[in-house]
Amino acid sequence: MTSDLLAPLDLAFWNIESADHPMHLAALGVFTANSPTAGAHAADLLAARAAAVPGLRMRIRDVWFPDVRLPLAFGGATREPVADFEPFHHVRLHAPTADFHAVAGRLMERPLERGRPPWEAHVLPGEDGTSFAVLFKFHHALADGLRALTLAAAVMDPMDMPAPRPRPVEPPRGLLGDVRKLPDLLRGRLSDLGRALDIGAAVARTTLDATLGARSSAALTSEPSGTRRTVGVALDLDEVHRIRKTVGGTVNDVLIAVVAGALRRWLDERGDGSDGVAPRALIPVSKRRPRTAHPQGNRLSGYLMKLPVDDPDPLGRLRTVRTAMDRNKDAGPNRGAGAVALLADHVPPLGHRLGGPLVSQAARLWFDILVTSVPLPSLGLQLGGCPLTEVYPLAPLAYGQSLAVAVSTYRGRVHYGLVADAEAVPDLELLGKAVTREVEDLVAACVP
Repeated sequence: MTSDLLAPLDLAFWNIESADHPMHLAALGVFTANSPTAGAHAADLLAARAAAVPGLRMRIRDVWFPDVRLPLAFGGATREPVADFEPFHHVRLHAPTADFHAVAGRLMERPLERGRPPWEAHVLPGEDGTSFAVLFKFHHALADGLRALTLAAAVMDPMDMPAPRPRPVEPPRGLLGDVRKLPDLLRGRLSDLGRALDIGAAVARTTLDATLGARSSAALTSEPSGTRRTVGVALDLDEVHRIRKTVGGTVNDVLIAVVAGALRRWLDERGDGSDGVAPRALIPVSKRRPRTAHPQGNRLSGYLMKLPVDDPDPLGRLRTVRTAMDRNKDAGPNRGAGAVALLADHVPPLGHRLGGPLVSQAARLWFDILVTSVPLPSLGLQLGGCPLTEVYPLAPLAYGQSLAVAVSTYRGRVHYGLVADAEAVPDLELLGKAVTREVEDLVAACVP
């Protein structure tokens, strides 16, 4: 293992974190226990296996001096191996609990220790002895959703899976690189600059539109309290496919429309009202290629769309979401306001460090809620012979926002992971119930 500089987007995530605004993503996996001591055994396995996973031994170190290879790295950070890695600093066994999500919410409040490899695995035995859960936390500077999945899968029971195809590694070049490729390089840089200007203009238009156009809801914004609450909702994937086959579009279109309908029901039930509400949702888009080895860190862009919360018709909401997503896909993940993450590549390292707090606080001007999808393998995962039965992805909250939604499909089930500021959203369970009822409404609306 060798040190490497953090990519610009990783560095951005590293620098926008604060004590009340931790930047880790997580997943809460629930396992069926095969013995009363299955949780304790799982903790021992996780610690033993983590020591053998190179990506879990990497810490992030700030760079406060120029790098002779890359002088502009001043103010950046590197990812480097830890020689005296101690896995039990990262894997922790907790007391038995009857409510995995209640404990997960409290654990999501705590930022990861920045002097150590930025990840944790919390093993939560169930009070009845029939199940246990593991909360995996990864700093967003260490991994995006797909990378986090790869790291978590590495400590599960061994499986026969195809090895990823390695990407060819180009040999290091001199300061100017291969002179013969300078024209292509310059054209690429000009193209990148043009795309960055397009994205910047789209962000400005989106911010102005949010000021003058459809309103969001006060329920989705709040001053950060540093508290967290999580709720999980499991649904039948067959019902989602039934809706998709009737109306068209993709499974992801249906899952986003469910969020819009659930927000409408939740806002109305809590008395906030949904009339005229169309919050801007950021939909992250991974730029990783499936089954291809890539460097560590984040490879993300995103789409931006207004959730049709103000539409009273479930099928109308789904049609609106489908149209908006088709339009985003036609434009591609490299353009539009949702691709603002790509602007990180055009900011020098010191700019990320000095501007991190400002970027963090500007998130509320750009979007109102994060809705992200995390793909999981269709093969069943196990830990110590105990099958993984449920897995709830949990996204970080943007500064000034009170709610984030992550969703995954696994073994014929859809799992929504809801994360909220506990003080701003004390009734998160109501939103979880609204998700279930929205799917029921969509299924009923699809019946001829």
